[in-house]
Amino acid sequence: MAPGAVNQSLDSTRPVPGTSAWDSTELNNGSSSRLLRSPANLYSAALEEVHDLVGVGFGPASLAIAIALSDRLQAQAEIGHGIDSPKVRFLERQKSFKWHAGMLLPGAKMQISFIKDLATLRDPCSHFTFLNYLKEHDRLVQFTNLCTFLPSRLEFDDYLQWAAGHFGNVVEYSRQVESIHPRKLGTTGKYDCFEVVSRNLSTGQLNTILSRNVVIAAGGRPARPAIFPAYHERILHSSEYQTRIAQILPDKDKAYNIAIVGAGQSGAEVFNDLHSRYPNAATRLIFRDTALRPSDDSPFVNEVFNPEAVDTFFEQPEDVRYHTLKRNKATNYSVVRLELIEKIYDDLYLQGIKQPDKTQWQHQVMPTREVTAVAEDPVTKKLSLTLTNLDPLSNMSQETLAFDAVVLATGYRRDAHIDMLRDCQCINANKNGVWQPGRDYGLKMSPEAVEEGMGIWLQGCNESTHGLSDSLLSILSTRSGEMVDSIFGRDFRLGGH
Repeated sequence: MAPGAVNQSLDSTRPVPGTSAWDSTELNNGSSSRLLRSPANLYSAALEEVHDLVGVGFGPASLAIAIALSDRLQAQAEIGHGIDSPKVRFLERQKSFKWHAGMLLPGAKMQISFIKDLATLRDPCSHFTFLNYLKEHDRLVQFTNLCTFLPSRLEFDDYLQWAAGHFGNVVEYSRQVESIHPRKLGTTGKYDCFEVVSRNLSTGQLNTILSRNVVIAAGGRPARPAIFPAYHERILHSSEYQTRIAQILPDKDKAYNIAIVGAGQSGAEVFNDLHSRYPNAATRLIFRDTALRPSDDSPFVNEVFNPEAVDTFFEQPEDVRYHTLKRNKATNYSVVRLELIEKIYDDLYLQGIKQPDKTQWQHQVMPTREVTAVAEDPVTKKLSLTLTNLDPLSNMSQETLAFDAVVLATGYRRDAHIDMLRDCQCINANKNGVWQPGRDYGLKMSPEAVEEGMGIWLQGCNESTHGLSDSLLSILSTRSGEMVDSIFGRDFRLGGH
């Protein structure tokens, strides 16, 4: 246990029959009993105390860890183990729990089965399964009638919000982590904890928290091609689309000209959504490839997202990993679900009934184009994009088009940890300065410099070492259990981990 720990034993008092958390012993079924019981609470410590775990970011990855920890505490309580709850705290830069708020578009569906929620593949009896969420919201039967494994993105977001609501007491929102430093509190001469410095985004005040372990799950940062300015009020990333588009284009009936750059699922979804959101607008979907390509979610290929696939991938040599990622790119990058491709194609086809000239269509897909120049008209404030045709037969011809707004569906960068850990290089086991995660996602540190029992774990930025599933939802439930094992030990006797 961390220095200064306070025993926070779980309350094993059973809820009364008739409540949603009733321990249904009358059913004579241990699994039913577990499922219907209230989840175990997590606890934080006072700011001056040393925490057992601080999480940087509280998106789905950190939420899954909180759930796995709660489930493990609950399981220990059920078998009568008197244990101390670890002291944990999560720091999240957003004002509240949000999951891709900018892409919660009407009609958008999940791309993975609801079974790959935050708990089911690890423990189907968890309180936090998607099915239990439906049961608690009295929609289980109605969802069954939909005959689908793919809930709407809106409903899955509501599920995540429901799960996150159980951990409000251990999450600080509007907190941007600025840096992480190793600290020496003991007398051994080795570093034995970390100092996590965060900024309150409401007040600007800096705050410091000490912790033996840190999980960095900061999520992706919008990637913008260098040709575009770092900020422009009429250029938005797809992650901002739902929350900002109405501010940029306030008149839904106006004949705007709108460009979408990118050939992946987000770009296709924005392109499709604009047709109904702004019925009189002209839209152009611009990308370098020759066509929109379907994502490959066929059964055998989809096994790259199985939890056990991480072991196989991690054990491969670096060059084999690279080629494996490249070979399976069509599962996740620059691809679109086939149903959406077919809808877009159908919409474009219908335009040709009344207007055979494709160049006059209201909505156009523009493949084999690259944006090679961006300028702003000082009078109209419209953005001019110079497009270079990449077709070899075009002789690299160019055209310049004016737009009222540009949406960049150009993916994410997953390197926030590099800057956060700039002051931790003195404990990096890798002398070339590159942080190297182990199979358990823990960074390799110099044993001569750090005490045993402290560590930093990375989530969502290990694709090159752990495979394509690393930044996705697919294995969050099982990975979170592995993380709890790795941080606190498999026997989970928290009094002396």
